[in-house]
Amino acid sequence: MRAMDFDHLLSARTLATTPSGIRRVSELKATLKDPIDLSLGQPSEPVPEAVKQAAIEAIRADKNGYTITRGIPELQRRIRRDLHEHHGWPLDEDAYGVLVVAGTSAALVLAALATLNAGDTCVIQDPWFVLYPPLAAMCGAEAALCDTYPDFRMTAARVAPLLTPRTKFVLCCSPSNPSGVTLSQQEVYDLADLCRERRTLMISDEIYDRFAFPEGAALKPSDAGFGRAPSPATVRPGREPWSELLLIRGFGKTYGCTGWRMGFVAGPNRLLAEMTKLNQYNFVCAPSMAQWGCLAALDTSIDGIISTYARRRDMVVAALRDVCELPPPTGAFYAFPRVPERLGLTASEFCRKAYERSVLIVPGGVFSRRDTHFRLSYAAPDATLERGLAAIADLMRGA
Repeated sequence: MRAMDFDHLLSARTLATTPSGIRRVSELKATLKDPIDLSLGQPSEPVPEAVKQAAIEAIRADKNGYTITRGIPELQRRIRRDLHEHHGWPLDEDAYGVLVVAGTSAALVLAALATLNAGDTCVIQDPWFVLYPPLAAMCGAEAALCDTYPDFRMTAARVAPLLTPRTKFVLCCSPSNPSGVTLSQQEVYDLADLCRERRTLMISDEIYDRFAFPEGAALKPSDAGFGRAPSPATVRPGREPWSELLLIRGFGKTYGCTGWRMGFVAGPNRLLAEMTKLNQYNFVCAPSMAQWGCLAALDTSIDGIISTYARRRDMVVAALRDVCELPPPTGAFYAFPRVPERLGLTASEFCRKAYERSVLIVPGGVFSRRDTHFRLSYAAPDATLERGLAAIADLMRGA
């Protein structure tokens, strides 16, 4: 019996969407005997015990059914308190909306569906996180690419020429995936001001907001700037960011529970109402037991975890700074080194050579129009990271 031909049934949007290049690289892991995996942004540290226990207790207490679409009231209130304490947002529940979602990717999809029409544009940075271009394509819109090479800073000056009357939003990720570059407080304020002046929404993807470490030696919890990235959400005179900014944050990277698929969105009530409506027909609600776990997470210190990643960042810089061009990673847990031009290799070719040494890294062409850099994740255990860095440095020396 002939199999049915589905080509005529598939939509243009799905045919135009390619599989994630990160996932393609991670699938190679199964073909290696002793892989050195620096490809995935999966934290190596376990989920804090208090967070695991809260989710377990929720399951045992039969808190396993649907929640309201916006998330359990207890978690919504705790998120508001966090925004109040760290950024000065009001506690008044009428001032802005909060929506608990099934991961930050769900938040981004909902935001795109709620704002983009066919023919609209949005501005994203190049290099980008792999989901960003498909967000526009799924809505029949176009992504205008902001070239941030060589320093990977998405500044207002670089974004301004890309804005048109059809631009619906500017999507900024700081600290950045894939580069690990973190914008300054003034840079994020300038970008927010530009969007406000041009009547364009700013979406701040802050999934790595707690992974921030300025240049220099590994930080301690007592150091200034420890573990909090500059954010356009921070209140300043004459500005009410909750009324003009869409803030997206997650729990998975911060607390190691990536498989729980948990995040939240905060921002203007009108927009949040539409995103909530769309969520009812897509994800319904975030996982119920995970919401209780994340409620406990917001009262759990991760200072030790942040110190670990600051130290690993220093390991990367020490291993590679003398053999390649490396924009200083100051956040997230990624570095984006440039393949030395003297090697005569594209990033894809370099990554294939690394694969021959059992090292898994992701070529820059997955994240960019250019294939000159590659992404490595230092979310791996110390021993794995050390082995991988040694092999990469040898390849860069031509050894």
